[in-house]
Amino acid sequence: MEMKIEPEGDRNVLSHDLHTHTTYSDGRGEPLQNIEAAERRGLSFLGISDHVQCLTGRSQGRYLTELMELRKEADLTLLIGVEANAMPGGSDVPGEMRKKLDYVISSVHNVVDSPEEYLSLVRDSLTDEKVDIIGHFGISFPNVGWPSWEELVELIKLAEENGKAFEISSWYRVPELDFIKECVRRGVQLSFGSDAHRPDRVGDVSWSVKMFRKAGGKEEDLFISRFV
Repeated sequence: MEMKIEPEGDRNVLSHDLHTHTTYSDGRGEPLQNIEAAERRGLSFLGISDHVQCLTGRSQGRYLTELMELRKEADLTLLIGVEANAMPGGSDVPGEMRKKLDYVISSVHNVVDSPEEYLSLVRDSLTDEKVDIIGHFGISFPNVGWPSWEELVELIKLAEENGKAFEISSWYRVPELDFIKECVRRGVQLSFGSDAHRPDRVGDVSWSVKMFRKAGGKEEDLFISRFV
């Protein structure tokens, strides 16, 4: 259901947050509250990306229906996504559901014992056609150890080959600047995410913007540019 946004005045592609949660999963605010918070911050684009494992049966239908209705009235561009789990073999987002979404974030949430195990899960998501963005990449490295630079570059190359993006997470402050610079150098797109679980944190992506600018990123280096 990837939407093409028609130009409507000046849209600042830096002004976006594609990683937010609502009461449809483990967030504290209703979708409308997230939208209103994003509008107060002056965002041009907001993505709601609730955890896919919470969207089963009727809740999945309600989620999609409510967000599509809210999109019609919002004073910003609302994108409908989910955050999936990076699993062996790929993400856990159902194929039929993916057709109804604008984008999918895949994140490692499982406890891993080594950087190799973490990278293996990410590789599987990078080759999963249902996935668009790798969420908060590198979150486990301080606990399990750091991969070599060569391994990280190979991962970025895999993202390049498969047209995937990496999130710059303001909440977890990952990935590191050198990784972001290499993504920009190789044309691997990036997205900004607050990982907000309450409305007052929606749009809190200043760290993401700062790191993107430090890396020399341009508008075409952002995942959100695919929708403009």
